[in-house]
Amino acid sequence: MALYELDDPGDLVAPTLLGAFDGWVDAGSAATTALEQLAETGDVIARFDGDALLDFRARRPTLEIHDGRLAELSWPKIDVTRARAGEHDLLILTGAEPDYRWGEFSESVAEIARRLGVAQWISLGAIPAAVPHTRDVPILGTESWPGLLKGAVRPGPAGILRVPSAAISVLEMTVAKSGIPSLGYFAQVPHYVSGPYPPASLALLRSVGTHLGVDIAAGSLETESRQLRSRLDAATAVEETTRQYVERLESMVDEERLPSGDDLITEIEQFLRNRGTEQRD
Repeated sequence: MALYELDDPGDLVAPTLLGAFDGWVDAGSAATTALEQLAETGDVIARFDGDALLDFRARRPTLEIHDGRLAELSWPKIDVTRARAGEHDLLILTGAEPDYRWGEFSESVAEIARRLGVAQWISLGAIPAAVPHTRDVPILGTESWPGLLKGAVRPGPAGILRVPSAAISVLEMTVAKSGIPSLGYFAQVPHYVSGPYPPASLALLRSVGTHLGVDIAAGSLETESRQLRSRLDAATAVEETTRQYVERLESMVDEERLPSGDDLITEIEQFLRNRGTEQRD
């Protein structure tokens, strides 16, 4: 049985397929928010089988109850939406990260890409990092071969890094193996910020716009970013430990120096211990 249903998308010219999932590698919901902005006025052309791919005990559907009557269920979804950016056709794959059958799922996505003549794949993601909210959001890149990334984004980090994989990375590798150029843009989100982080969504949209050579409407993300910056500045100003920590991160960014992984872990642990001590006091 196929894992997806595909409608006729109409005429497509060398479309770009972009993907992002919630949860792992979506810090601050930055990547999925960016793609939701791109897909806002598009039409869904493919739907994946949630019963086959998702654990509904972990991702329970939302139930609406009207005056004691069970009225509506909203199920977690994984869809592909057709949209446009300038003269570019876009296919946007987003939704819940699958819980099951990653291999079959990634092969299905590669099959859709081949059927629709996809010219390139772009992963979007976001990771927590020791970066300050007072500076531009750093973007790391991945690419299936050198020269695919555009703008000032470079592949990174340097060296070998072993981390638990996200489904989006499995897809990027599978699509690349089918011969389609594949790359990714990953925003770094301040690890001390909880909740949605619109500045990272905005940075990812700008990276996609630079890559495609088009201006992408940001919707309300610019206003939300300014409002969040004001709130974070105010919170930082009244807490001495946080202010000093942010200043240290700023100095590292301004001097373009990066601490080692062990140093980063030590700094983050010390920061959290200090905050915990202050809150108890």
